[in-house]
Amino acid sequence: MIHLDAERIRELLDYTYLIEALRGAHAGQGMPLLDRRITDAGGNMFVNLTAWSPGRAIAVKLVGVFPENGGRSPPEPSIQGIVVLFDGETGKALMTCDGAEMTYRKTAADSALGASLLARRDARTLLVIGAGGLAPHMVRAHRAARPELDRFLIWNRSLEKATAVADELSNEGITVEVQGSLDDALAMADIISSVTMATAPLIKGALLKPGTHVDLVGSYLPDMREADDDVMSRAALICMDIREGHDSTGDIIQPMANGVIRFEDIRADLFELATGAHPGRVSESDITVFKNIGGGHLDLFAAMALHQRAAKDQIRGQTMSR
Repeated sequence: MIHLDAERIRELLDYTYLIEALRGAHAGQGMPLLDRRITDAGGNMFVNLTAWSPGRAIAVKLVGVFPENGGRSPPEPSIQGIVVLFDGETGKALMTCDGAEMTYRKTAADSALGASLLARRDARTLLVIGAGGLAPHMVRAHRAARPELDRFLIWNRSLEKATAVADELSNEGITVEVQGSLDDALAMADIISSVTMATAPLIKGALLKPGTHVDLVGSYLPDMREADDDVMSRAALICMDIREGHDSTGDIIQPMANGVIRFEDIRADLFELATGAHPGRVSESDITVFKNIGGGHLDLFAAMALHQRAAKDQIRGQTMSR
């Protein structure tokens, strides 16, 4: 059995490869068996996700979400844990890997795949809302999925944190413009990716230009919300990565409670989009919404892709050493 730390995952699981691996898995593997357990202890959460693709593989993710970790001295990542991959036929343990890095990467790749299927082909400007650990990954992933993107904006309540993300990405040759006004930034964006812990809407539908794609990543609890009712009412197409769990996100259940949308208005998930069962965007002027809710199947697909790369790399290394 092999163990891959965060650095090794970054080397092997580049976003171009991972996004295409997720696309292929959604198009060809079908939905694995899922089990999801969350323990909430006063704002901190521990998540146990299991996904089993019979005859293929089993992935178990054990991860803690501790939002206040960034304020500790020294700071700690807010997401920490481990992902374990097992053989789906024998149950043999194959791989353990860093849970935080895997969570960041599969989450960002999930959103980037959604944008690749739903955003306008001529999209050029990406706005990231939020400056936590996911923010730089969102820029990297969307850029990998859409190489034509050439302008990157970031807004956060703390300009200092937004500037830190911009500085990190500048070291990779990516120029990110820190925005002082969210309203102005919303009006400029072709793709909006929101990665916040907001409990009140930040994205105002009235400010979106025709053709905007909205990627909602935060709001994993019923009282959290990133987009207002106008976003949902203006959206010609609302999709999720998976419909299961829709009742855990305020970005879906609150507009439902307000009578703005119905469950039937969630037109497609990633499986339907990736297979072509749903065509996705039909008009360049459509506003599209993609709710990234996550799920153990994504951890499984990402872990399988990582293990495949690691195994090939191991064989290559053995061959070269002979």
